[in-house]
Amino acid sequence: MTTPTPKVLVVEDDRVARELMEEILRRDGYEVEAAADGEQAIRRATEGYDLVVTDVRLGDGPSGMDVLAAFQAHSPETPVIVITAFGDVTGAMAAIQRGAYDYVSKPFNLNEFAQVVARALERRRLLQENRALRSQAGEEQVPIQVGEQSIIGRSARMLEVYKLVARVAPTHSTVLVVGESGTGKELVARAIHKFSQRQTGPFVAVNCTALTESLLESELFGHEKGAFTGAVTQKRGLFEEASGGTLFLDEIGDVGPKMQAQLLRVLQEGRIRRVGGSDEVKVDVRLVAATNRDLEQDVKTGRFREDLYFRINVLTVRLAPLCERSSDIPLLVDYFLAKYARREGRSDAGIAPAASQALLRYSWPGNVRELENVIERALALSKDGFILVADLPPEIAGGAEAAREARPAPAGLIDDRPTLAELDRRYIELILRETGGNKKKAAELLGIDRRTLYRTLEREERERGEEDDDGAAG
Repeated sequence: MTTPTPKVLVVEDDRVARELMEEILRRDGYEVEAAADGEQAIRRATEGYDLVVTDVRLGDGPSGMDVLAAFQAHSPETPVIVITAFGDVTGAMAAIQRGAYDYVSKPFNLNEFAQVVARALERRRLLQENRALRSQAGEEQVPIQVGEQSIIGRSARMLEVYKLVARVAPTHSTVLVVGESGTGKELVARAIHKFSQRQTGPFVAVNCTALTESLLESELFGHEKGAFTGAVTQKRGLFEEASGGTLFLDEIGDVGPKMQAQLLRVLQEGRIRRVGGSDEVKVDVRLVAATNRDLEQDVKTGRFREDLYFRINVLTVRLAPLCERSSDIPLLVDYFLAKYARREGRSDAGIAPAASQALLRYSWPGNVRELENVIERALALSKDGFILVADLPPEIAGGAEAAREARPAPAGLIDDRPTLAELDRRYIELILRETGGNKKKAAELLGIDRRTLYRTLEREERERGEEDDDGAAG
């Protein structure tokens, strides 16, 4: 099936500038229509254009901003490129904030203009393909929904996790979840609680590294009035709060020797004693612990109690780092894109294939948490909810590659580090090629008058002739 020719609307009240843009766009193979003022353009906002290029200033009638607003209202998927006066940064930023895809300053470089147009149309095409694929596949079903979050993955490693969760959840045994930071250990703990017989009871989570040992003791076991300075009332601890449900101790490998001994006693006897108290309180808690440490090695070195390790390690769920289940990255990307698109009120969101490949190549030391942060950031930076390589952090995009994609430079123009005079000559030749030798248009793009351009060309011709004569004489 042949791809339809992109249809572009040019909105410009200056006839010469309008005809120049029409010529450039037709040369590149686009179907082009033109409007001489904002009123004409606004009437065409429902006619199904693939791209709109509009000057900001359009005489006495509606402005380019009005044209932008009309297309956003009636055809929000149509990208709009705004043409601004040179140096009008305020107007350009206002256009971007109001939803323009990009802006080009007058007098513009023909090559740069063509590239901005091509990128806008490519982004639109990719968005349409993305939407069509999602429509064919239907909404992606997530394996485990935990509150407003989901555990995502179709890799063999994740399928094993789902099976383990299904097996261990109905039991009363303690569970140890092992994995690097950012792999989703708390989500797994919540899933175990959700599918357990305690699902109607509370789920209480505490990060053991966030508190000093004395504060952690008070948080877990509570305290009596007057137990220490500031203890003006009795306080129930998290073990009591979680009674009848599940207590999740994140990063249990970081607790000190005193707390290890106290936890072992609670697990053995099912009773706690509040700080400063003498009475024991019975608690009915299922413990799920998590760690990013190698507890077996810590047991060998004496850093972690062996008896406590055996108590918490009755059942073990191991989470693979993201770099070992890279086939899940596209699913995670789609999930986070949808999540943050909903939050930001974007009607659509997508990602270019090159950006997807960059995400797949990256090692993800921060795992799923890092990927989520990257997608949130990239979506915020993207112009219209469609993520390109340039929207990704440099360490993922590849720094220089992203910069080149964001603003390509004419190949060969400065490869051999020419002098300024030589660079001047090459640039003029480039503009003349782009304008098909039309010196009037070339002069307009260069920001000089035709006489200056003619004099420059004559001087270069004389210098070349002198060089040829010298070469012949030699």
